[in-house]
Amino acid sequence: MLKINNLHAKIEEGTEILKGINLQINPGEVHAIMGPNGAGKSTLSSVIAGKDSYEVTDGEIIFEGENIIEDAPEERAQKGIFMSFQYPVEIPGVSVTNFIKAALNETRKANGLENLPAKEMLALVREKSAKLDIKKDFLSRSLNEGFSGGEKKRNEIFQMLMLNPKLAILDETDSGLDIDALRIVADGVNEFKNEGNAVLLITHYQRLLDYIKPDFVHVLADGKIIKTGDASLALELEEKGYDWLL
Repeated sequence: MLKINNLHAKIEEGTEILKGINLQINPGEVHAIMGPNGAGKSTLSSVIAGKDSYEVTDGEIIFEGENIIEDAPEERAQKGIFMSFQYPVEIPGVSVTNFIKAALNETRKANGLENLPAKEMLALVREKSAKLDIKKDFLSRSLNEGFSGGEKKRNEIFQMLMLNPKLAILDETDSGLDIDALRIVADGVNEFKNEGNAVLLITHYQRLLDYIKPDFVHVLADGKIIKTGDASLALELEEKGYDWLL
């Protein structure tokens, strides 16, 4: 599904952050990327999603057999790449429901489909919001405006369930969540994942991986993946930290 070859990227007119990333993610897999602060974890997720504040200087990002390096963020999203941001933006005046309706229908349009009928849209909103214990009044609020950290993250997972992407990139979705919110978000991710899609988790903490079991754990340091293992690697990192790998 996703194959990254020798990826180098930097802040525009600035320092190189990614220094030769190689990564392959197949359908049905959950990958977790961990590493110390400043290692390049969030940069990697942003570069895959196409954030324009980074410049790719070498390498390829192959998604379903196509190099998407030149694609705009919206084109990548329409092809099935979803990113849950570490710091979601607020959009005053645009309700959660209207935002997701517009996003879903734009994606359908880009793929040659008609808008989802209103009755089906409403049923889908009710189904997916119920899975995350999202109340009706939440859906009418302006997107992320005045939301707590937990509400923002829950809303991101709701968007993921509604859009049903092929690849979901979750950038520190567990940041700032209490144990109840963490469990609800994790249940949403587990509801989403299946043999036809894939999940890439960016996280500092092993605790998220108690709820979402990764097939692979990668350690990113100084812009490179320096170690890959199974879920037990996260437990080892929790116990030892990162110094023994650096």
